[in-house]
Amino acid sequence: MADLERFLHDQPARTSTLLKAALAHVQFETIHPFLDGNGRLGRLLITLLLVAEGVLREPLLYSSVYFKANREAYYELLQRVSTHGEWEAWISYFMEDVRETADQAVVTGQRLAALFLEDRERIAKLGRSAGSALLVHHVLQQRPAQTIRSMQERTGLTGPTVTTMLKVLEKEGVVREVTGKQRNRVFVYDSYVRILDEGTTSAS
Repeated sequence: MADLERFLHDQPARTSTLLKAALAHVQFETIHPFLDGNGRLGRLLITLLLVAEGVLREPLLYSSVYFKANREAYYELLQRVSTHGEWEAWISYFMEDVRETADQAVVTGQRLAALFLEDRERIAKLGRSAGSALLVHHVLQQRPAQTIRSMQERTGLTGPTVTTMLKVLEKEGVVREVTGKQRNRVFVYDSYVRILDEGTTSAS
């Protein structure tokens, strides 16, 4: 692990970021330092490295979906690196993962932007409640699953006002309450969550 840490910090020499991420993932999975969670941490390492090196401004690139969708090739290539030193095949696979995942992230971002605009225009037509409803809609864009208290804190609106606006947004099909409880209820921006969930069910 100490050698991997030095490599991540460009010791003894600088390595390009994408190549570093490809090599570091294999090394982490080979070391397998923990009893559980190594796969998740190894995939997270890729994203964190890209953010730390300034390739990404936000952690919006997740390799899990591609790796899971192509898991046979993924495990075979990791094994071939260990047994035969076939780094080139692994790097080619990894770069294809980055390309495909980045393309999908762009499509998802565009769909979310279109959703936000469509819902905002619809909410703006609600009359007197539009201003407060737009505030609630805005904070749900930042975090698509929230309690009334968290939305109250983020909007500066009173609890009763947030509750009323959520009823309005629920009627419009924008939000949905998911706990079924009377206290500590959680509301989700339904269409937003569905877009994020698409294609990710196998990436746990």
